[in-house]
Amino acid sequence: MNIIILGLPGAGKGTQAKVIVENQSIPHISTGDLLRKAYKAKTALGELANEYMSKGELVPDDVTIGIAQQRLNEPDCGKGFLLDGFPRNLEQAEALEKYLASGGKKVDHVLYIQVDSRILLERLTGRRVCSGCGETFHLSSHPPKVMDRCDLCSGILVQREDDREVTVKERLRVNSELTNNLVHYYSERGILKIINGSRDIAEVNKDILTILGG
Repeated sequence: MNIIILGLPGAGKGTQAKVIVENQSIPHISTGDLLRKAYKAKTALGELANEYMSKGELVPDDVTIGIAQQRLNEPDCGKGFLLDGFPRNLEQAEALEKYLASGGKKVDHVLYIQVDSRILLERLTGRRVCSGCGETFHLSSHPPKVMDRCDLCSGILVQREDDREVTVKERLRVNSELTNNLVHYYSERGILKIINGSRDIAEVNKDILTILGG
């Protein structure tokens, strides 16, 4: 089964992806893994992608698309795959559709984990990291026993710059625009499934597995 999982940062895609790949026995392919694997293998596209990443720049669509196609050609994708973070935009979605069609394949399901923006903001800004040992906590879902202190080493807990509200709101704004375009694209193709991701993890699991047939 060929699956794409969509969702804004904080929606819980990573958690749900683990359940999906175990249930379907397919590889979980994320954009980050794609790029790192291609670079580690010293492919021409991988080294080109690293040139952009090392400068903090976005990897061009044609490079990302090429790396994704190389990955999907590997034997473990023969029975299906779960794509996470790819496609990121409409150009990549159209390229993926064309690539799969050339081999007589298609995307079977696009799972969109939809979460209210207020909940996403709370999830993303609530993270705290120990300045001593690096242990991670969350103010609501995994709070420390003593406020602002690490349970393990008593180090001071800090909020990372990319977890601050202003930064998080901008991340959500940018990703929302891209995701909405993809939601519309796959909705028109009749393969989009919207899942309420604001609920308990187990409930979201159940909905997804029902869609996938078990």
